[in-house]
Amino acid sequence: MITPAHQSVLGSVLSPARRRAFIDWACTGSGLLIEDDYDGEFRYGRQPVGALQAMAPENVAYLGSVSKTLGPALRLGWMVLPRRLVEPVSEAKYYADVQTEVIGQLVLAELIRTHAYDRHVRARRLRYRSRRDELLRRLACEAPEVRARGAAAGLHITLELPPGGAPAGELRAIAAAHGLALLDLGRSWHVADPARPVSVMVGYATPADHAYSAALDALCATLRAAVSGGKAS
Repeated sequence: MITPAHQSVLGSVLSPARRRAFIDWACTGSGLLIEDDYDGEFRYGRQPVGALQAMAPENVAYLGSVSKTLGPALRLGWMVLPRRLVEPVSEAKYYADVQTEVIGQLVLAELIRTHAYDRHVRARRLRYRSRRDELLRRLACEAPEVRARGAAAGLHITLELPPGGAPAGELRAIAAAHGLALLDLGRSWHVADPARPVSVMVGYATPADHAYSAALDALCATLRAAVSGGKAS
């Protein structure tokens, strides 16, 4: 499984050379790539990344959902499958859950038919881009030592602390004292490496508009304290 448009959690985009290498591997023999279009709708200032499925439709299974565009409570997704897999996957799904709820599918189909879904995604993209820009501006002004990664797309960024900053456990404690819960990326690595920078993931889509500025205040205060080695900001 790969996420070529926006990898979680670091936010990297698969390079053209690596995209070609994956396609070459899949087309040699009977390889199958599972392409998860994670956050693919939300790109800021760049053209959308084309799907690998278009390059090798008989060797790539393309997955998507509305969990990021409409809401995670709507359990609606889709698969674009190689022809040889349509029947066995349909049968497996039938035995797994008998039937997907119908009303949600009909509503989504109507949103797509009337182009309301496209208008909604465009509006969300503008809103999230504005939030991302404000987050990056505040970081540049108030915590310039912290490196931001993966800001070109998606609904979160990854922040790396400079050497000499607070360790991960202390960073989480500082954040909690400021009313924040930060995801420490040290738990996401397959192999732990103490030499890696302390990194956290920060989402910017969820806070209510009236709370966003205060949330950024708390984040910047947390980062300033963490950069200074855990001393109060």
